[in-house]
Amino acid sequence: ALSAQIEAPFYEEWWFLLVMALSSLILILLVVFALVLHGQSKKYKNCNGGKTISNVEESVTLDNGGFTALELNSRHLNI
Repeated sequence: ALSAQIEAPFYEEWWFLLVMALSSLILILLVVFALVLHGQSKKYKNCNGGKTISNVEESVTLDNGGFTALELNSRHLNI
């Protein structure tokens, strides 16, 4: 009588578990990288929107080479 040896299924082999672990790690890193890039692009969109508003405000308030007229008018020099 021959004893039947039952081989372990492939999903219990060490190499398959290693491949799955590395694949999962790569997938997690890609998701994190995509989320970071998405957050950075959203931050830059917000900065650009605020920058255009501040440029409009600066063009209205700045006079004579970058000095504000209010600051120049509010100084009283005693000579």
